[in-house]
Amino acid sequence: MSNGKPKIVIVGGGFGGIKLAKLFAKENVDITLVDRHNFHLFQPLLYQVSTAVLSEDEIAYPIRSFFRSNKNVNFFMAKAKGVDQARNVLLTNHGEISYDYLILAAGTTTNFFGMKEVEEHAFGMKSLQEALHIRNHVIHEFERADKPYRTPEDRKKRMTFVVVGGGPTGVEEAGALTELIEIQKKEFHHLDFNDVQVILIEATPRVLPMMPEDLQKETVRVLEKKGVRVMLETQVVGYDGDVLKLKSGVEIPTTTVIWAAGVRAVDLMKNCGGECARDGRIWIEENLMVRGAVNQNVFAIGDCAAFMHGDMKRPLPTVAPVATQQAKTAHKNIMKLIKGDTNLEKFVYKDLGAMATIGRGEAVVGSPKMKGFLAWCAWMLVHLIRLAGAHTNFTVAIKWTWNLISGVRLGRIIDNIKLDT
Repeated sequence: MSNGKPKIVIVGGGFGGIKLAKLFAKENVDITLVDRHNFHLFQPLLYQVSTAVLSEDEIAYPIRSFFRSNKNVNFFMAKAKGVDQARNVLLTNHGEISYDYLILAAGTTTNFFGMKEVEEHAFGMKSLQEALHIRNHVIHEFERADKPYRTPEDRKKRMTFVVVGGGPTGVEEAGALTELIEIQKKEFHHLDFNDVQVILIEATPRVLPMMPEDLQKETVRVLEKKGVRVMLETQVVGYDGDVLKLKSGVEIPTTTVIWAAGVRAVDLMKNCGGECARDGRIWIEENLMVRGAVNQNVFAIGDCAAFMHGDMKRPLPTVAPVATQQAKTAHKNIMKLIKGDTNLEKFVYKDLGAMATIGRGEAVVGSPKMKGFLAWCAWMLVHLIRLAGAHTNFTVAIKWTWNLISGVRLGRIIDNIKLDT
């Protein structure tokens, strides 16, 4: 106990971690929130940073700002490295943090499925730094292609953009890239835009697997109308930075491969004293406690936790609603334990439906089933509500509205340029 109060330690400043800290902030406890970054990132909109729709400060919010009025919440900027359950200690690169109750909400990272060459040369889409890297690279490739000494083959390779993964991130990224290219068409007067292509590759027979089949087909139709070449049942086996190799033997010359094909838990989870699933997520019980924990005071929620109950055949997806709903149950159960009540609640997930945007004025929503402009409005409203802060809500709403009307993207700034490139 710290000052006679239970000490709660939360690892991760994502949707689940922030929600949990806000709930505990109202209780008579001390909270320490640990994250390697000092900001909360709205990951669903990373693709809009990577395609110059939004700027980084519009999808990231300082963690300390959430809790400026909560004296019992402390932010500790550090990289969590493991958990010593026997001593009730979280291990970080800046020392140890003791806890009475620990909640792991550390999120996920990109899964390259063991393909080291692809990992070395492709662009991930899980962090703010990666999104900015993609934005800089894509815009810079047009500048490089515009040089008169380029060969036709080299120019075409630089203007071929491949997105791997047909989930929401991949679909949204591919659609947004085509709109960014439309802006470039108006400003690069000497480039032949017949050489420009956006390719979306998916290993399974369909995109957006969480959607009804008719909306999956609608998504492909809209993408192809926007100029995206959709390749289903296509597997990537290698990429050296110049040529993407497919299992079929086909090779695609390209300098841009954006990897949105899967996620895995961060490496921290294997050092937390629990049992991990194949994708690295730590298994949790129905009360959200870590399976096999030494003491009954370690919980996990969100993307880093593998959860199944009843007749489920696979763990819950790594989406924000799972994390925020689990945060509520974890808060209730820990408060029960603090009060000496061991009759803990079982977590039951309420599926709120899935949605994905395909571009300006185009989206699909699974429940209630919608498509087109109405679905896009619903998508926009849901995402605005989830953003942090009234200022961000206002500026993002204005940008989206203006982008819908004019298509203007003023964020096409290369800020990592070297003079010799």
